[in-house]
Amino acid sequence: MLIWFDYQIMKYRIDNLQYCNWTRQIFEINREAKLDAVHVTIVYHEDYNELLLEIKKWDKLLKDNLDLIFLGKNFEDIDKAHQENKTAIFFGFQNCSPIEDDINLVEKVHELGCRFMQLTYNNQSLLATGCYEKNDSGVTNFGRETIKEMNRVGIVVDMSHSAEKSTFDAIEISKKPIAITHANPTFWHPAKRNKSNDLLKTLSESGGMLGLSLYPHHLKDNTKCTLESFCEMTARTAEIMSVKNIGIGSDLCLEQPDSIVEWMRNGTWSKNKNYGEGSKGKSGFPQQPDWFKDSRGFENLETGLRKIGFSEDETNGILGNNWFNFYKNI
Repeated sequence: MLIWFDYQIMKYRIDNLQYCNWTRQIFEINREAKLDAVHVTIVYHEDYNELLLEIKKWDKLLKDNLDLIFLGKNFEDIDKAHQENKTAIFFGFQNCSPIEDDINLVEKVHELGCRFMQLTYNNQSLLATGCYEKNDSGVTNFGRETIKEMNRVGIVVDMSHSAEKSTFDAIEISKKPIAITHANPTFWHPAKRNKSNDLLKTLSESGGMLGLSLYPHHLKDNTKCTLESFCEMTARTAEIMSVKNIGIGSDLCLEQPDSIVEWMRNGTWSKNKNYGEGSKGKSGFPQQPDWFKDSRGFENLETGLRKIGFSEDETNGILGNNWFNFYKNI
């Protein structure tokens, strides 16, 4: 049974996907934006031992910035962060590589703080098919068992970079609502990573969440996308799926060098360069729109959503309360 919270008594701000080159300055920006929680990507293609090295880096970041951030484990930590004027950090994986081919590692990564894990990152994995593959064979046998284990321990199934059949499969297999933490509808912009109306409708009916992305390659007109266009898209999306199932997953990659996006796209499996949704001439990170250069753009989103016709409660839902309610059911 899903638990929903009373919109009238809260105003949380949650960005459910960032992958920044983390510094104190960025944590300060997130606090200036009044973000109560951020789901951060800590691995892309790393194996379990490499994950442990990333955890050590985060241990230092958390220790050095105790006045700004702490590691979040559940929805109560979001409220704690709200009360203490801090940001709760929730770990997530953009690929299933840290569990390798061992189902027992699912519980171990949960113990390390993982709360979101994608079954694929663009390409075929041991669990499911990525959105860049020509053929989508769906969730594999190992994938089915992994979803069950994720449900058991409390890790959200994230299908942001997965192909469509695999995503429908995951929704059907999972006993808990899944998430697409950072993507937009294809009706607005037909990027490979964006999602169809039918998929968004099914996601919403299952109780799942969509985090709207601010990454330029997912936006209509890329860097030149206007706030009005983004908010109009949000309103149209709310006609396809419940507004209570829409949030923000900005996919901000602040201060990351272009070598990182090459690693994200190619990992260690290819000697040929894959430019993803970029191109040979524009292979690096694209520039953010002027109205969302960093988390402080949440203020512009609030203004734009209200202007387009969303109520105060609906706007607060999209900007954080809906994710808070989703976290209550992990």
